[in-house]
This record gives sequence, structure tokens and C-alpha cells, in this order.
Amino acid sequence: MPMRTGNEPRTARSALRARLWLSVWGMFWAIFGTALFILTGHPGWAVACGVLWLVVTVDMTMILHHIHQGPHYQPGPDVPPYEPPSHHRT
Repeated sequence: MPMRTGNEPRTARSALRARLWLSVWGMFWAIFGTALFILTGHPGWAVACGVLWLVVTVDMTMILHHIHQGPHYQPGPDVPPYEPPSHHRT
């Protein structure tokens, strides 16, 4: 069991590339759903898919922004996810 240091929210990392591809997948389905529901005459569902499309677009923009900020937000595997504890419990 990993030891918590209490600073995980500050040092937490996210798999940005995985989130990017999930956003691409979500955007594809949101666009497809919007178009399909418009063509079949379901305006309520088309609006719901359109709102989802907007949310996915904003999320993808933020993900790309963090990726372009470089290794500060996406450290390599040699950077630990948290600071090791400075004391040992017995």
C-alpha cells in the first residue's frame, strides 16, 4: 500500500495524452450525435449532444494547453508522483 504524504493534490499528475484521445473520441461521438439527431428531427437530443460537444471542446483545449506547457505539468517517469516521507514510522 503506497504511503500518503498529504500533498497529493499539489503534486498529482494526469495522463494528459490519454485524456486527449478520450476527448477526441468523445468529440467524434458528440458531433455524430448532434448531426444524427438534427437529421432525425430530435431537437432536444441535438441540443444535449451540442452541449456535450462544447464541454468536450473546452476540455480538449485545456488538455492541449497543459501539454504545450511542457514537463512541468507532464513530468517523466523518473519524477516521483509525491515527495518521499522524510521520517520513518516504527
